[in-house]
Amino acid sequence: MSQMAIDQVLAQIRSMSAQVRLDAPRPTTLGSPAQGAAAPASGPSEFASILKKGIDAVNQSEQHANVLADAFSRGTPGVSLPQVVLQMEKANVSFRALTEVRNRLISAYQDIMNMQM
Repeated sequence: MSQMAIDQVLAQIRSMSAQVRLDAPRPTTLGSPAQGAAAPASGPSEFASILKKGIDAVNQSEQHANVLADAFSRGTPGVSLPQVVLQMEKANVSFRALTEVRNRLISAYQDIMNMQM
């Protein structure tokens, strides 16, 4: 899934969340509107920032594995084959985990979109 598609899905989720907040009844205390209610944050959500950090970590792991593989193929001293294989496997496991998270997020999104209102 491309970055553009992920951004579109996140935008749809945010718009649906905003609609739900607008439609939800506001709490009142003795007939007066709620006081001290915080306005929703205008920046990226905490979930989006955590997801971005995870994607960045997987990308960094992949880049580190590629650097080690290049160094080994050039014969750089201090870079051993087991070290390269281990780092490549770490990057592979990280990528598979990220792919599984993406698949589950898409599945949850589709389930929510298919719910009857």
